[in-house]
Amino acid sequence: MAELLLSLESTCDETAAAVIQRDGTVLSSIVSSQTDLHERYGGVVPEVAARAHLERILPVIDRSLQQAGVQLNQLSAVAVATHPGLIGSLLVGVTAAKTLAMTLDVPLIAIDHVTAHIYACQMVSREKIFPAVGLVVSGGHTNLYDCRDALTATLLGSTIDDAAGEAFDKVAAILELPYPGGPSIQKCGEQGNEDAFPFPRSFYDQSRLAFSFSGLKTAVLYEVRGKPGHQNVPPPMTDQRRADIAASFEKAVVEVLVRKCEQALAQTGAKNLCVGGGVAANRRLRIALQKMAGKRRIKLVVAPMEYCTDNAAMGAIAWEKYERGLFAPLNIDPTPGLVRAPM
Repeated sequence: MAELLLSLESTCDETAAAVIQRDGTVLSSIVSSQTDLHERYGGVVPEVAARAHLERILPVIDRSLQQAGVQLNQLSAVAVATHPGLIGSLLVGVTAAKTLAMTLDVPLIAIDHVTAHIYACQMVSREKIFPAVGLVVSGGHTNLYDCRDALTATLLGSTIDDAAGEAFDKVAAILELPYPGGPSIQKCGEQGNEDAFPFPRSFYDQSRLAFSFSGLKTAVLYEVRGKPGHQNVPPPMTDQRRADIAASFEKAVVEVLVRKCEQALAQTGAKNLCVGGGVAANRRLRIALQKMAGKRRIKLVVAPMEYCTDNAAMGAIAWEKYERGLFAPLNIDPTPGLVRAPM
């Protein structure tokens, strides 16, 4: 019988479990979303997320095992995302994983949630994707990595304020669009003029591999509500105006993301670009990345739609650690902050 691994994910607001074979085949992938719980707040509330994880973690594990047709005693290892994320949410998944590993007497494997998003690209590629530049762009992260192999990812640059996905959520709230903001802005912007508003693109003309979306978000706010202390009153909000703002904002974000990927490829000499995270599902971003990759003649691999948002299937990266004997102690603690050293 094939060796099996149970992977758990609870870094933010998705409670997830997956059963994965050693060859990378995903036998089950269950994700319990909390979008409905956080929608009223326009973003994730850490305390609400942690309580929801407590309620859902065991049912999600049971469903994952049932869907895979697997018993607990068939598992060879248990993997869990230990960083980065919300500390309360992380504690739920890590505690469950440690309990299972100890009870079953199998290895515990710690996963870096962010680099696992990059590994989701390997799961759909028939060829090895490393070495590569990795871009993880989501609600909590906008990071560029120099990935020498699956487990060696050196941070090249990240956002100095809002992550791209967070900016999407905040701008959606400004435009009175539904949460989560990414899908809402993409849909609204389909009918808009992407060149209607020349919103700022921070660091675009600099070689620095860093992102900043706070100024862009503020520019949208001023366009919608006007600048404090100024007498100029913005035009009334119409459907077309809202669509123009959404499209112009989306174009600004995408152009910055693609520009920094291009710079990272030039600086590292990498021939592969791997992109993961929730914002990687954005249609405009995928098209722009494809055009850039064709121009530079590099291989682009974007995580499949089902593995862009948080999930446990990307925990397949744990098999890379399993093969090298890189197991975690049962007293490991989750770390909410971004780990900047190779993992």
